[in-house]
Amino acid sequence: MQFACDPIALTQALVRMDTINLPGNEDQCTHHLAALLTASGFECKLVDFAPHRTSLVARIGSSPDKLPLVFTGHVDVVPLGSKPWTQAPFGGDIVDGKLYGRGTTDMKAGVAAFTSAAIELAEELKSSAGLILIITAGEETGCEGAAHLVRQPDIAAMLGQAGALVVAEPTSNRPLAGHKGAFWLRASSKGVTAHGSMPQHGENAIYKLLPALQAMENFDFGIAPHDIMGKPTLNVGTIIGGINVNSVPDAASFTIDIRSVPGQDHQQIVEQLRAALGPDISLEVLLDLPAVYTNKDDPWIRYLCEMCIDGETAGSEAYFTDAAILRSALGYPPTVILGPGEAHMAHQTDEYCRVDLLLASKDIYGRIIRDWCLA
Repeated sequence: MQFACDPIALTQALVRMDTINLPGNEDQCTHHLAALLTASGFECKLVDFAPHRTSLVARIGSSPDKLPLVFTGHVDVVPLGSKPWTQAPFGGDIVDGKLYGRGTTDMKAGVAAFTSAAIELAEELKSSAGLILIITAGEETGCEGAAHLVRQPDIAAMLGQAGALVVAEPTSNRPLAGHKGAFWLRASSKGVTAHGSMPQHGENAIYKLLPALQAMENFDFGIAPHDIMGKPTLNVGTIIGGINVNSVPDAASFTIDIRSVPGQDHQQIVEQLRAALGPDISLEVLLDLPAVYTNKDDPWIRYLCEMCIDGETAGSEAYFTDAAILRSALGYPPTVILGPGEAHMAHQTDEYCRVDLLLASKDIYGRIIRDWCLA
């Protein structure tokens, strides 16, 4: 299993599998990882939420005295974008200490690192407190894979409650205590269509959006900033209205991207929005993922900060992760986001992960596993 324990070679193997979402085809990665983990003594279950869109749960060891440690990561990646790449996007080539390819930073390097660390320690882990790896499909477009996974009774029984959760998203190996929630909505207006030369006979749905859009530009959530995440944010991302130039549009809409902070209730946000948007605008929820946060003074978070950043305080991120779904299913364990990728490289042209950070992350994960499972 020497190849499986090498995080560089395993990252390259995963990157060379095209798992752009959509269509995904994550089964390439999860079946490959399941074969490696099964050969090392892990119990593995593969779950499809759509054809070729397969998530993996792997478990080894258990103890009545201590809850297991859980690692998670996803293997779907975003599209390449319109700008040409100077490196092969599915080549997994290493140039000047950087491993290039779509999904290196976000987040196949993290998955490879914790899988390699787990396989290296597998024999010892068979009689340990227990280690679970959750490797998901469909994270990039709203955590569909994780949401489907936790609804399966056999998977819920396999998981049970966790003692701690490590999310291997890109952080440059710096522990983060959480991330903002993602709350996406569509705001819509209705009108009456008519010929464009006779607008007096219609009711223009686009015009109804104008005061609503201005209300969004100046929207105030009315809460104090969170101590590490700061203020919640709101952005209008798209506007759609009308079907041709010479008709009065009878429908129009815009989308709202809210990144919430711990303590905010999303249903209360809906009521705030309704009051600000007015009676002509209806709201539809598109995505509802809560914020994830473990108190930065939690003993396990402090332990990780001592290990990785010489005791500095853990930070946070704005992006969402599968922890928004998994944390509640696992009984709300202390959760850290900690991975070798660099957040600024996620979704970028010529995405890469630094090889030194990848190797260091395997060592960090190995120490976390030993200290939790084998102590």
